[in-house]
Amino acid sequence: MAQTPVDSTNVHVDTIGERDLIDIIRPLFTIIPRRNTDRKKKEIYFSILPISTDVPGASKALVTSTTAGFYLGDRKTTYISSVTFAPYFNLKGRFGLPIHSSIWMPDNAYNIQGDTRFLVYPQYTWGLGGGQPEADKVLVNYDYIRFYQSVLKRITPFFYAGIGYDLDYYININTNNAPVNLSDFTGYKYGTAPGVNSFSSGLTLNLLYDTRHNSINPIPGVFGNLIYRYNMGLLGSDNNSESVYIDLRKYVSLTNIGPKNQIAFWFYYWTTISSGTPYLNLPSIGNDPYQRSGRGIEQNRYRGESLVYFESEYRRDITSNGLFGFVIFANTNAVSQLNGRNFAYVDPAGGAGLRIKFNKKSDTNICIDYGFSRGYSDLILALGEAF
Repeated sequence: MAQTPVDSTNVHVDTIGERDLIDIIRPLFTIIPRRNTDRKKKEIYFSILPISTDVPGASKALVTSTTAGFYLGDRKTTYISSVTFAPYFNLKGRFGLPIHSSIWMPDNAYNIQGDTRFLVYPQYTWGLGGGQPEADKVLVNYDYIRFYQSVLKRITPFFYAGIGYDLDYYININTNNAPVNLSDFTGYKYGTAPGVNSFSSGLTLNLLYDTRHNSINPIPGVFGNLIYRYNMGLLGSDNNSESVYIDLRKYVSLTNIGPKNQIAFWFYYWTTISSGTPYLNLPSIGNDPYQRSGRGIEQNRYRGESLVYFESEYRRDITSNGLFGFVIFANTNAVSQLNGRNFAYVDPAGGAGLRIKFNKKSDTNICIDYGFSRGYSDLILALGEAF
């Protein structure tokens, strides 16, 4: 079955017989759904999840994650578009405004991807490479502005190519209360001087292969993505630098009919291919483009000039109506050591999670995952699958 090609553009997801939280809540408040007399009218399927989470060095923060799914064309020939907005704030001056979007034009003629963030954001760092003790870390404070935008055109069915522009601006990087500055702690010279700003601006070349109908909750299919980035002084970068990100995913259904019974695989390789990349832009666990890798590992725990990552997950419905499900996952990563490209340590993690269908029309799940690794564990709440 895994070797059978899947034409997911012609897959129509039938929600008859399925239930979600909206179905359960609606009778409690006597909500009468509006009849859509215009079948061509575009609908937007919202999912909202207010949660509390930890912010490094700043206690708790309130996060309200909102995902909107919608079709811009015939859903038999057009993938579902999605926009995710997950602002957070607390009473100690920490806040963030991240917006991520993937827009599919009618008949998948173009895919427009965006990632915009404004963060007042501390994070711990353990330096470069693996093998550092958990306690050997410093808290890095900075303000952060990100603007990523790319446009890809369909070349053949499922294959797309395009260009983009990426901007990263880290403001007033400092380790205020640490006995050592970031440059001395990491032994890395780019983007680590005390109290300075770090600016990276460059063009990207993007190649995409995607047979998934729905990226929020993928059905069987294949995903492949290559991003080459070139930061250049001509566009304002502090240094010229180059990097490559390669992302491969495979989704395999273990049954032909009935409730979901699926296994998913995810591999990515992220590496610099020149000197000059700022420290906070180096590959690190949990900082992939979607910030969903490394469940069970603290974000940024491992950082290097190269990072290799692999994860697999088993997904199954508990109820036949799709309201409840569960997952079991395991992942592993390795980063290159300081002043070299060798991988000396492998760092595994694993866990399990519950799935609750929030919106069956966009197939959006509330994901409650417990992940763990050596010396660390965490409860992760999110909308939509990790990959």
